[in-house]
Amino acid sequence: MNRLLDISRLDAGYGAVRVLNSISIHVDMGESIGLFGPNGHGKTTMLRAISGLLRPSTGKITFDGKDITTAKSPAIVEAGLIHAPQGNTLFGNMKIAETLELAAIGRRARKDAKKRLEMVYELFPRLGERKSQLAKTLSGGERQMLSIGCALMCVPRLLMLDEPTLGLSPRLKEELAEAIGKISKNGVPLIVVEQDVECLLSLTDRLYLIEHGSVVREINRDNAPDHAEVMKLYFGEGAH
Repeated sequence: MNRLLDISRLDAGYGAVRVLNSISIHVDMGESIGLFGPNGHGKTTMLRAISGLLRPSTGKITFDGKDITTAKSPAIVEAGLIHAPQGNTLFGNMKIAETLELAAIGRRARKDAKKRLEMVYELFPRLGERKSQLAKTLSGGERQMLSIGCALMCVPRLLMLDEPTLGLSPRLKEELAEAIGKISKNGVPLIVVEQDVECLLSLTDRLYLIEHGSVVREINRDNAPDHAEVMKLYFGEGAH
């Protein structure tokens, strides 16, 4: 099968601290993958390296057959590889509508931007209802919806979401997961970082367990772990 994204033996880190250790993952055409594992073990670093925010020291990143290992972020975004990072990275004093319109700044994104804006409002009705509201006045869940909406305005060919449901109430988490599922069903492949393995399995085709900057296990729906096994994966054999 053709690969949309291929990451081969990647090393990356911050200064003298190496976080990724010869890690290799891939995303085939038409599939979505999930990344999970303990905090601080390289999942976010992986997304930053893929999106050009962090330069790998060794290894190779190929997107749709093109080497993007040393490409800069604007070129990666223009190619359609879009990263919605963890946390609140929005401009608080901008209105929802302004924020979404600004997101469509690239050449590819400017085409049919109005149509995509309506699609974002359809996916996230709350944003449509509050389009004149400032981003800083939104709840955590609404800010996450806006962040994903901005990513969709960039016309993703592959969308990377870093812990999109972190800190949300169960109701909002379910609502956001349902919207992410719709994005996938509409033909946008995903890389989702998430701690909830059950949620990840409902959104993606395969999972990678990341520990100490390396892949230690690959999981699909046929070999999915139960709750007790997930606890052992995270916390060791003594967990229950």
